[in-house]
Amino acid sequence: MKAITYRQYGSPEVLFLGSRAQPIPKANEVLIRVRAAAVSQVDSQARRGRPFAIRLAVGLVAPRIQVLGTEFAGEVEQVGQTVTGYKPGDLVYGGTGDRFGAHAEYICLPEDGALARKPATVDFAEAAAICEGALTALPFLRDEAHLQPGQRVLINGASGSVGTAAVQLAKHLGADVTGVCSTGKLELVRSLGANQVIDYTQEDFTTAGQTYDVVFDAVGKSSFVQCRPVLNPTGVYLSTVLALPILWQTLFSARSRGQRAKLALTGLRPERDKAQDLVLIRELVEAGKLQPVIDRRFPLEQFAAAHRLVDSGHKTGSAILNLAASTY
Repeated sequence: MKAITYRQYGSPEVLFLGSRAQPIPKANEVLIRVRAAAVSQVDSQARRGRPFAIRLAVGLVAPRIQVLGTEFAGEVEQVGQTVTGYKPGDLVYGGTGDRFGAHAEYICLPEDGALARKPATVDFAEAAAICEGALTALPFLRDEAHLQPGQRVLINGASGSVGTAAVQLAKHLGADVTGVCSTGKLELVRSLGANQVIDYTQEDFTTAGQTYDVVFDAVGKSSFVQCRPVLNPTGVYLSTVLALPILWQTLFSARSRGQRAKLALTGLRPERDKAQDLVLIRELVEAGKLQPVIDRRFPLEQFAAAHRLVDSGHKTGSAILNLAASTY
């Protein structure tokens, strides 16, 4: 089978399209033909080996996991002997977590892994996109922030893959949502449900004078210290980016009754929890309450261009690799 692989850390040029043996499902696994997969910020970090903490998952000196990709959508090709919940031909979506491996034509996942039937109202690329954003944004807002109706939440990086999902999920949870993005993306963020939008090229939200119950930095461009003036006395600062400062701030503020910083390693959550969230996300998509946002769809052979788009830090929604011509 075809797979995008790499053997050393570096720029997108370290990636190459190679051939690997097609995996064989174990008794409790399903073999999935991948139709579309997201190229995420985690993939970019794992390819670069930066921040250094990512190497704990993918290899200290050189990549131990040589096929990237976590969020995907595809079709069940074969099932193991003990699998009862899926059959060949089922359309599914999900995430591989710290296994990676989704940037290949086939992957195997346990039946009880982070896997669910694909939303019927979207194509494979859209399913992979909403999986990338919502599977991260949902536990941050629901489980870490405990976001409640009527609370005020600011989402920094509101036009990215996690940010676009976060705006919609926060609105669904009943919050008053402020999105921060660049000039050309203001209308998109408004259309996703933001009550207010801030153009970061014209205004610094940390000095604007408004306060929030939750500040969710979906792109890691701010800090807890910078955002404390705009947090309410018991406000929560959330960051998706693993770095030493946020680790210390999370530990230091954990017992505080006042402002707190939180970092959630959502990719390392129990597979059962992620599978349950995938079912909820599917229901929201099919009900029209959550829509995917895709910047570009790339043929498999243009994997380096997809990584360069992610590296730019300016993509809108998700960058998606199409691994097959079929869309539904």
